[in-house]
Amino acid sequence: MTERVVIIGSGPAGWAAAIYAARANLQPLVIEGAQTEENRIKGTLPLGQLALTSEVENYPGFPTGDLAAYVKSAVPADRFLADHTGHGITGPELLELMRQQAVNFGTRIITNDVTEIDLSRHPFKMKADDGYGAVQEIEALSVIIATGARANYLGLPSEETYKNNGVSACAVCDGALPRFRNKPLVVVGGGDSAMEEATYLTHFASQVHLVHRRDSFRASKIMADRVLANSKINIKWNSVVDEVLGNEKQGVTGVRIRNLLTEKSEEVEAGGYFAAIGHTPNTDFLKGQLKLTDKKYLVWTTPQRTYTSVEGVFAAGDVADDYYRQAITAAGTGCMAALDAERWLALKNFH
Repeated sequence: MTERVVIIGSGPAGWAAAIYAARANLQPLVIEGAQTEENRIKGTLPLGQLALTSEVENYPGFPTGDLAAYVKSAVPADRFLADHTGHGITGPELLELMRQQAVNFGTRIITNDVTEIDLSRHPFKMKADDGYGAVQEIEALSVIIATGARANYLGLPSEETYKNNGVSACAVCDGALPRFRNKPLVVVGGGDSAMEEATYLTHFASQVHLVHRRDSFRASKIMADRVLANSKINIKWNSVVDEVLGNEKQGVTGVRIRNLLTEKSEEVEAGGYFAAIGHTPNTDFLKGQLKLTDKKYLVWTTPQRTYTSVEGVFAAGDVADDYYRQAITAAGTGCMAALDAERWLALKNFH
C-alpha cells in the first residue's frame, strides 16, 4: 500500500498537519518516534519538546482553570495523565488532546523512528524502526517533515534532574510562569539567543545573572549593547555553570558558578535556570537530501508555502523555523503543510 501522506514527527506541527490531512480524507500516517532510551537522552521522544513543558499559559483556548475533567473525558484512560496540576493545561496534556483529535478523524500512528528515507525516487520510500528490531518499509506519495528541534544543554546531570522543575531552554515559553516571577534567574550563553532570553526575563525576574564563558559576547552589537545597558542583568564574564542546585520540593534554588580565570566558585541564588545555547534541528536522518540552512534547518523554498527543495516533500514547525519556535506557530505551519500537500496531490491527480 502506498500512503498518500506520511507525517514524520509528533509535536504541534505534526498533529495539526494530521488533523487537516485526515479531515481532507487523505488517511495520513504519523510516524511519531520510538520510545527508546536513546531518544529520551536526546530529547526526541514522541510528542516532542512541548511534552517537556509543565504549564502552558500562552496557547489560545486554554486559560487557567481545572481542566482535568475535560482532559479525562477526551483522552483514552490508558493515555490520561493522572498527575494533572489543576492550574491549567500542561504540555503533555495539550499534545495528548491534539493526538486524540487527529485519531478521531482517522489518523493512523506508528511509534517508530524513520532511520532511512529515499527522496530521490517517487513514490518516496522509508524505513521505520521501533528501536527493538522491528522495521517497517513504507511508500508515500507525499511527506510532511515535522521532526522539530531539540534544545542544547550543557550536559550537566543536574540539568537533567531539574528539567521541567526550574530548568528551561525557552524563556518566551516559560518565563512568565509564577515559579519564575520576582526571583533571580540564571541564563547561560553569549549569542543572540542568550541576549533575547536575558532581556525578555527582565520583565519578570528580580534580577538576571547572565553566565558567559568568554570576556565578550558573540551576539550582534545592538543586542549585546541592550543587555549591557540593562540594570537588571548581572553579567558573569569568563564563567561557567558547574551545577544546578535545588531540591525535589522547590525545584531549582540556585546554581554553582566557576570563574575560569581564578577557578573560584560561588553559589548564586536563583529560582530558574535557562540554557540559551541554541537548538539542533532533527534533520540528520535526511542525510543531505533536502536543502538546509547553515544551521541545518530545512529551507522553505517558496514564500508563504511549506515547500522544500524536493517536490512533494513539505516541512512544518521548528525543523524549519529557527526564529519563532512556539507551539502555536508550529501548529500553524502544520496546517499549512497539510493544505499544501493536499493541493499538490490534487494537482498531480493522486487523489
